[in-house]
Amino acid sequence: MMRERRRGRGLRELRLVVPDARLASVRKRVAAQVSRLDRRQEDEALSWIEAVSEFDAPDLSKR
Repeated sequence: MMRERRRGRGLRELRLVVPDARLASVRKRVAAQVSRLDRRQEDEALSWIEAVSEFDAPDLSKR
């Protein structure tokens, strides 16, 4: 019933399966992965994301 209403409004259900951060083993694994990240590469990736982000584009609807 709800799925049909969403589809009628042009929406589609999306389900994600993610690690359960409430578990200590998961938090430990994530912390270990984060500690191995290269800060320069992360900054470069974030800069690129910001540069191509639609949210950084001027709002043309105000014209």
